[in-house]
Amino acid sequence: MPQREAIFPANRHALYQAHRYSAAIRSGDLLFVSGQVGSREDGSPEPVFEDQVRRAFANLRAVLAAAGCTLDDVVDVTTFHTDPAKQIDTVMAVRSTEIGDAPYPNWTAVGVNWLAGFDFEIKVIARIP
Repeated sequence: MPQREAIFPANRHALYQAHRYSAAIRSGDLLFVSGQVGSREDGSPEPVFEDQVRRAFANLRAVLAAAGCTLDDVVDVTTFHTDPAKQIDTVMAVRSTEIGDAPYPNWTAVGVNWLAGFDFEIKVIARIP
């Protein structure tokens, strides 16, 4: 069984250290990315929802890049939403600019009532090229 290797992006450690988790784990040719939220470098949330979603994708791209991946390498996506009915249009608009053309990764969206002060979170599994 392959050893797991922790992956961290540069300049993005406040939440990882505070909550004691890795940004991602590489196991063989798979990358399991922890949920990324719209946090600033100090761990505080972006106050505007659309900006929070955009920053969550930016944080995700940084983790993927640290492992030599891009969004094109993502095969599985799970998103968490505190108010899906009100948020889905914004999320879909941002998603359309972030995720390329078909074939799209599979995607599961989950409504939740708490995300530690955030309103959107995205976690993925990617195949490392």
